[in-house]
Amino acid sequence: MVIPVHDVNPVRRTPWVTYALLAANIVVFLLTPGMAGSVTGESSLAQLCHLQAFLDQYAAVPRELIHHQMSRLVPTGGVGVGAQGPGCVVGPPPYDKSPELSVLTAMFLHGSWLHLLGNMLFLWIFGNNIEDRMGHIRFLLFYAVCGYVAAYVFALANSGSGEPLIGASGAIAGVLGAYLVLYPRARVWVLVPFLIFLPLRLPAWIVLGFWFALQAVYSSGEGVSAAGTVAYLAHVAGFVAGALIAWPLRPGTPPSPEPRGVLFGRRARPGW
Repeated sequence: MVIPVHDVNPVRRTPWVTYALLAANIVVFLLTPGMAGSVTGESSLAQLCHLQAFLDQYAAVPRELIHHQMSRLVPTGGVGVGAQGPGCVVGPPPYDKSPELSVLTAMFLHGSWLHLLGNMLFLWIFGNNIEDRMGHIRFLLFYAVCGYVAAYVFALANSGSGEPLIGASGAIAGVLGAYLVLYPRARVWVLVPFLIFLPLRLPAWIVLGFWFALQAVYSSGEGVSAAGTVAYLAHVAGFVAGALIAWPLRPGTPPSPEPRGVLFGRRARPGW
């Protein structure tokens, strides 16, 4: 998988909403119980139980979204000792949860620092141009709509699942879909792992088209283990939603700069 690092596509206005979303995701991650362990690689049982209780309350759960079936017993955040040894204590939920609202809160939750950084990298590179084209308020609504579409499509396909669905991936996939539609020829600097990280400048339609193709293949179960925890179908749904919403904006979209050729190695670095 290529790693995007920068796009050659200037904006006309400051992307305040993109900056705010980046900041909000980072702050929520740092305040999420147990996330310190995901950074250091060490998590105690108490931290894991606290995190599990937090996610059960604020993450989107497919079974809850489709059937409105709330769990009778949920993690309380406490640690106890049972017949099989230490574990997380469960009990009746001490809160009233709105499944619809949980989709929104889940967009700001991430399971690890790598999960967070990957999402924020794509939002940082591609979000500013979509916000520039749509305007601040419309971009924020667009981001939320793509996130909701991604979550509900995934929930429909996994309606019996009680596993929490978290992350901004669905909403950010919508941003990528819109970028592919509006700026297919914009050049994107990427790092290609080939013995070393080789810098290349490629058209957006290659970078994002390849990304979408991988998500589509993985969502079908090909190329990934059955134990995978990534909601690839949510990525596909968000991407398609973003592309469809952005399609009517194509006629009025200013063309992006189109430097000729594909540069790599030492010739590529001065243009970063």
